[in-house]
Amino acid sequence: MPGTTVQIVRSCKIWVANHSAGLPFSRSFALSLLNIPICCTKWVSDSREDLHMAKVAFLGLGVMGYPMAGHLQAAGHDVTVYNRTTAKAEAWVAQHGGSMAATPREAAEGAAFVMACVGNDDDLRMVCNGPNGAFHGMSDGSIFVDHTTVSAKVTRELYEAGKAAGIAFVDAPISGGQAGAENGVLSIMCGADQAAYDAAEPVMQVYSKICRRIGESGAGQMTKMCNQIAIAGLVQGLSEALHFAEKAGLDGRSVVEVISQGAAGSWQMANRYETMLDDHFDHGFAVDWMRKDLGICLDTADETGASLPVTALVDQFYKDVQKLGGGRWDTSSLIKRLRALG
Repeated sequence: MPGTTVQIVRSCKIWVANHSAGLPFSRSFALSLLNIPICCTKWVSDSREDLHMAKVAFLGLGVMGYPMAGHLQAAGHDVTVYNRTTAKAEAWVAQHGGSMAATPREAAEGAAFVMACVGNDDDLRMVCNGPNGAFHGMSDGSIFVDHTTVSAKVTRELYEAGKAAGIAFVDAPISGGQAGAENGVLSIMCGADQAAYDAAEPVMQVYSKICRRIGESGAGQMTKMCNQIAIAGLVQGLSEALHFAEKAGLDGRSVVEVISQGAAGSWQMANRYETMLDDHFDHGFAVDWMRKDLGICLDTADETGASLPVTALVDQFYKDVQKLGGGRWDTSSLIKRLRALG
């Protein structure tokens, strides 16, 4: 019974995320209400073992990790957080409860699952296998779940290191942006041994819209590269379309109202066109991080023999945006480059 109710509530969360435009209140407000049955229904809280509650560590409290860890705590997991900037961890504990640790190793001690969402390959190596890394505090049979977008090379390296220590490693990069993390409707693509994925998937369900095992170690990161390749071309195309409309003297909103209902429609168009028209670029994934991801894509393409001419070009366009001072602007700021060209 409890498991069925959790699935119903989760389905409602997904419906709200996909139909928020027709609701008389905000998506975040609706989703917060839908969390109430999980946290407060008496017979659910009395049956925590049926909900697979676990001791969990979460490493990295950035714009994605902070709300993801919050969803875990709200669902009833016993969460300990670690963040390189201590003030962020203190703020999280003040808001969500749970506890904080001074090092990844301390956070991981006694945890069945250790989740991470950090910056890049080197950051991940440090929180896993550095002098105070989580691997040194994890027990045999525990599972490390990495939500960072990193290279498949470092993923496989850490998979092997974990395996030698009796630790399972799941690469589980995420897509959906800050809003997806806050609303608990991320898309998660995973690479792992089947048994490790099966154990970790119920925990990840707390903040996912869809969670799938694509294949063995590294397959999740390879899939995330496909995601970033697709986004790069979409955002450039949308930027050019809106820029063309401006130069032609058309009303951008009217243009999008029509073309979004046809073959040109996309998530990027639906969620970014207004802020792009308004020249506001503080609403999502930063250009600096996108260039990091596209660099991984291009390096891997060299290794695999894949041809990515559009991705390589858009990567250079993002470099131009950085030169405009837009490293922390969101990825839709490609239109800013076109406006700067005249």
